[in-house]
Amino acid sequence: MEYNVHTLPNGIRLLHVPSASTISHACIIINTGSRDEPEGKAGLAHFIEHLIFKRTEKRSTNQILNRLESVGADLNAYTTKEYTCVHASFLNPYLDRTLDLFNDIIFHSTFPEEEMDKEKSVILDEIASYLDQPEEAINDDFEDMLFAGNALGNNILGTTESVSNFTREDVLNFRRANYRTNEIVIAVLGNYSLKNVVTKGTKYFADVKENAPSQNRIKPVNLNPKTTTIYKPIMQAHCILGTQTYSTHHQNKAGLMLLNNYFGGNGMSSVLNLQIREKYGIAYTIESNFSPLSDTGIFSIYFGTDQEKYVKALSLIFKEMKRLKDNPLNELQLQKAKNKFIGQIALSEENRIGLIISMAKSLIDHGKIDSLEQVFEKINTVTTKEIAQIADEVLAPEQLNIFTFSPILE
Repeated sequence: MEYNVHTLPNGIRLLHVPSASTISHACIIINTGSRDEPEGKAGLAHFIEHLIFKRTEKRSTNQILNRLESVGADLNAYTTKEYTCVHASFLNPYLDRTLDLFNDIIFHSTFPEEEMDKEKSVILDEIASYLDQPEEAINDDFEDMLFAGNALGNNILGTTESVSNFTREDVLNFRRANYRTNEIVIAVLGNYSLKNVVTKGTKYFADVKENAPSQNRIKPVNLNPKTTTIYKPIMQAHCILGTQTYSTHHQNKAGLMLLNNYFGGNGMSSVLNLQIREKYGIAYTIESNFSPLSDTGIFSIYFGTDQEKYVKALSLIFKEMKRLKDNPLNELQLQKAKNKFIGQIALSEENRIGLIISMAKSLIDHGKIDSLEQVFEKINTVTTKEIAQIADEVLAPEQLNIFTFSPILE
């Protein structure tokens, strides 16, 4: 897909992606997330993402929320381990309105104490709600174990204690240290010329003061694998098996993405779904996932099942991992896996807001954006030998952590 990049003097990059649609999409991505939080401040990045919608130097909360919704547009935001993102979808005439609002909430929020107190209550309720969903909460507890001693293990929402103790000074210090202008991308996908996007981007963001302190992320240590069981008042057992693996810059990233998709990724025809759910009927949800990060990655397998079927499900997963390691994919199987994965990627391009966010992240991570053809080429060049090597490295049972939520037996 065609794109253009223009860098402002303060380091902020403008990403322009032309489209003939009457609907436009835009986002502002900041290369900071929960892994950048100081010790004892878990949840601070997410807390700030909430607060930016509460009050700015020229807008009240209601004015912020209505600025785009009043013209039928959609505005939202999220925080991950490594990013903070605000995104919007809107009709073409409202690009000025959108960029003006992005500028206002990101760079001119005032963080009043009374709004902080209200938002703490909201997030504490969010944490409580999340803990009531074991299939969600287990991911955070697993990553806390996987990255023990490193901020990557922080729960993105934080903890009841950490959120309750946030101060306005914490908020301001975090923004000052982590909202680096050279690590911010503002991306626009719509029926606009490059000149138009650069003119408007310059209008709203050129006056932002340059801020480029060094980033001090600490690479996590790959700890010895552990097996942990936590007993909870739940009906089913939930389990994650996983390990640290390749980063977004690793040469085997494309190969593991392909292997993961074949083994337990999207769709009902994955190996794990066919064998564990369809053949034996012992798990409603079973899936694998590969999440590459800037300096490491996470490969994991999740399943939920009745307690009496837990051991059987676990043994079947190990059986399928062994089968894949002992009997690597042949050329025909690999080509079928490639066709499936490439088709899914092509279809995902229809999600335009997801596309522009993905492109902005790629610009931050790699300084460039691969075309769809280049992505397909990377997948198509993966060989059966590479897949076998990756399976040996990632699916080795002796290096997998096993983390389980188990029902309390009466």
